[in-house]
Amino acid sequence: MTTRNIIQGYFDSLKANQGWESFLSEEIQFTNFTSPVRRTTGKLACLEALKRFYSMMTVLEIKEIIVDGSKACVLTRYELQPPGSAVFESHIAEVFEVAGDKITSFGIYFDSAPYPKRAPEK
Repeated sequence: MTTRNIIQGYFDSLKANQGWESFLSEEIQFTNFTSPVRRTTGKLACLEALKRFYSMMTVLEIKEIIVDGSKACVLTRYELQPPGSAVFESHIAEVFEVAGDKITSFGIYFDSAPYPKRAPEK
């Protein structure tokens, strides 16, 4: 399969909320490039990081997929609804690397300003 096929399959499965996990390698490295940068290694840790975000997803729109060999950048727009909060929109650049028909590296870049803020701890 090509890089584009794997990435498209991942997003198609994500939209269907079914089987997207199968596209991730066991050794995947996931990086959230917000401040502070957060990195996780391994499929289980990556799933923990992603499931919370994906559980809030009400809309996923792919704006563009750019592929260069084993690397891809996907520009996406999500509508998210945290429990007990209003829906908000987030535009994300998602950067992938693929090897052996699996996603081995996944990084996200987005403006965290629209995300609901946690109440300060007392």
